[in-house]
Amino acid sequence: MKRHLTCTIAAFLLVAGLAHGGERTAITIASEGASPPWDYIDENGALVGFDIDVGNELCARMKLQCTFVAQDWDGIIPGLLVKKYDAIMAGMSITEKRKKSISFSIPYAVAPNQIVMRRALGLPPSDIEAKLNLTDIDDTKKETIENLRESLTGRTLGVLRSSNSEAVVQELFGDVAEVRSYDSQENLKLDLTSERIDGGLGDRLVWKQFLDTPEGKAVEFFGPELSGGTWGPGVGVGLRKEDTDLAKAFDKAIEASVNEGALGRISQKWFGVDISPQLAK
Repeated sequence: MKRHLTCTIAAFLLVAGLAHGGERTAITIASEGASPPWDYIDENGALVGFDIDVGNELCARMKLQCTFVAQDWDGIIPGLLVKKYDAIMAGMSITEKRKKSISFSIPYAVAPNQIVMRRALGLPPSDIEAKLNLTDIDDTKKETIENLRESLTGRTLGVLRSSNSEAVVQELFGDVAEVRSYDSQENLKLDLTSERIDGGLGDRLVWKQFLDTPEGKAVEFFGPELSGGTWGPGVGVGLRKEDTDLAKAFDKAIEASVNEGALGRISQKWFGVDISPQLAK
């Protein structure tokens, strides 16, 4: 009996030691599944896209078996906190607000955002190739923002609910334009093509894919590419703060994948451009 008890205690201590040491063999990753080409559900009901390919690339480097699950954007951080899954890969920007509740890996992508508007509105021409970083706004940037505010006054703008775009639109244009928040990018696009809203703000690469479709021909980019500020340094893997072992593993895998060009190749596959973080190279 004593020998059995001793073995039981030893086994318990071994398991506890492995758990404490953060050793893992498998993890579950949540993605929204509604923002192509970052992530979406294909005709077979499977999650596919840039985030999923990057996740598989990183999991292979970490020697972990990864399972992907779809989760609505509104509940994606709460789901992580209650341990429905172990990580988030859904084109999620690293922001100070989100870092109050979760932690992030280093960036695995850096992508701009942009406004789109319906062509029929006849808005004045704008330089859509220009770039506006909302960090450290000087007088020149203030003038650009003021010109945008003048053009968007009285318009209705759609954004993804609980997104950084929602925060930016409210901050820059909330007092001159009506802001409507949507539970998915698809519903936002539907209202845009149905002329229930005048335009929207979101990920430029998601808009680009939409504008290249027959439904998107009535919509065009408006104003400069937007980055910085609320959007932070880039897109990262969302993690629980206590999972420091997993954060370190993701950081190491991302750095190696960027330096060896794997993330660049995945970017080219899905976006036609390299959006891997240059600073990590």
